[in-house]
Amino acid sequence: MLFAGVDAGGTATRIAVHTASGTRIGYGTAGGGNPTAHGSAAAAAAVTAALRQAIHGLDPASVTASVAGVAGADDGFDAALDRIWAEHGLLHRPQLVSDVEVAYAAGTDAPTGTLLLAGTGAAAARFTGRELDAVADGLGWLLGDEGGGFWIGRAGVMAAVRALDAGERLGPLADLVARHFGADGTPRRRAERIVRLAQATRMTLAAAAPLVGEAATLGDPLASRIVHEAAERLVASVARVHRTGPIVLAGSVLTSDGPVREAVLAQLAAEGPAQVDGLVTARDGAGAASWLAALGRLGEGGAASVHPRFTGR
Repeated sequence: MLFAGVDAGGTATRIAVHTASGTRIGYGTAGGGNPTAHGSAAAAAAVTAALRQAIHGLDPASVTASVAGVAGADDGFDAALDRIWAEHGLLHRPQLVSDVEVAYAAGTDAPTGTLLLAGTGAAAARFTGRELDAVADGLGWLLGDEGGGFWIGRAGVMAAVRALDAGERLGPLADLVARHFGADGTPRRRAERIVRLAQATRMTLAAAAPLVGEAATLGDPLASRIVHEAAERLVASVARVHRTGPIVLAGSVLTSDGPVREAVLAQLAAEGPAQVDGLVTARDGAGAASWLAALGRLGEGGAASVHPRFTGR
């Protein structure tokens, strides 16, 4: 028996194939696979590219179960996944789940606990008996996802543009943002170029999120305020839903060392929700999706024993 797992987000798509013992025998990566952010056709193309790599040299008919965690997917994306699986010789259609389910499983095998996710987007989710019980935020880049990568990047770029427009003395944040967008000339010309590029491709704002952390490390007060506010919003989201069990930190903003992760950890320690049975960091999401696919065949006990191997712990 082989199991396949898909972890498709706004920035990258990853697919893993594992044996029942948790040995990874296939892995593929591609660009962003979020249908809302990139469109269904582009998301499907990313999944196709990653799957082709993951099953290279394997017998696709041996994949007995698959789980696909796809950010921004609606029920209509099921048909695209079914088509992709059939075209590549996989006989069993994948189960489409939310990206929060995969992210939670990437941190723990506990059936009950809470996820705090901050990647391109942001959300907190409570699981009870492995069922999604409550969600805070996760409302998308335009109206929500507070404290996530897009939110941080947009706040950083906005602060930089305002500083350039006002002709203020530029700190590290504005300088880093201008260089990121290739903007030169007078402050006003740089601001206008940044605005044009951001309006043309909104995901460039999410790509600017690491610049905020870098500028905060350099002592930029604007960046430091954004980092603190992002952490406050993330901790507020998890406090709304957490009841008991572990809290899993997931997504690139919270799994990578940096000012936002540090601020979130500090705020959770100082004022976070009570009854936290461990604070853990998520590992490989594609491996976690593969583990969820194996869960139905191995059962809770058998799956728990191999969870570290699936997720790379």
